[in-house]
Order: sequence, then structure tokens, then C-alpha cells
Amino acid sequence: MKLLPLDSSELLELVGDWLGKEENAKWLDFGSGVQAPTPAMLRIMTQRGLHVLRVYTGGVDEAPAGVVGLSNVDRRFKTATAWAVLGNKRYGGCTTAAVSELLTLGFSDLGLTAVNAWTVEINVAARRVLGSVTVTSSTGAPTIGCCSTY
Repeated sequence: MKLLPLDSSELLELVGDWLGKEENAKWLDFGSGVQAPTPAMLRIMTQRGLHVLRVYTGGVDEAPAGVVGLSNVDRRFKTATAWAVLGNKRYGGCTTAAVSELLTLGFSDLGLTAVNAWTVEINVAARRVLGSVTVTSSTGAPTIGCCSTY
């Protein structure tokens, strides 16, 4: 599994297609009612620094499998919100490693001190990923905790 920046028109189009599918878009919220950003919006999102988006690969052929993101990155307060979408359902099982790698990047390279993620109760796949994430931090970030009730 590799994390790749969204630095080509082809990847931006691919991610836009994934995020635009109803099966994925229904779980997303990019603010102001936007659930499925266009490739042009994705390009702007990655340029502004408020979002860190990466395509992750899956399988031995290293084909693009999905997208992981840190949104609402606040460098002053060192916080962000993590999310993921498995675009190519053929590569189920790769998302946990991708989220773990992105969180490691967030804590180690971006200097974040807190990252939150949320899901709805009926999104079983997302709950499974969030319950399995591991993080490696060179900064000694605290143990990650999950709250399953409110």
C-alpha cells in the first residue's frame, strides 16, 4: 500500500468519480452542503492546505484503491478530521492501512496533536476501520481512544 498525492488530472478525475458515487457521497460532508466535490474543487482543496488528500493503492498491482484525507487541518491548533473512501471495492481491506499511514503522516510530518473521525452507526465498514487503526508517531502522540457512545 502506498499513499500518492493528487497531483495529476487523472487522479483528480478518478477521486472525483469515487466521491460522486451515491454509495460514497451519502457518508461525506465537505461543508456548505457539498457531498461530492468535483475534480476542480479537489484541486483547490489540495492547494489551499486546509485538506491533505492521498490516493492509496491496493493489491500487488499497486492500482489506485481509494482516497484518504485530513480535512479542516488547523496548523495553529494542530488538529484535523480524518476520512476515507474505498473507491475500488475490489481492494477491500486496504483502507485501515491507508488511514493508519495518513494519521502517521499527520502526527509525525504535519505536527498534528489531535485528529478526530466520525461515522454513523449503520456504516459498519467505517466502524471496522476506525476500530482497527494504528498510528506510529515520532512525537510520542498519546494513545488513540474511541468513543462508541454519546
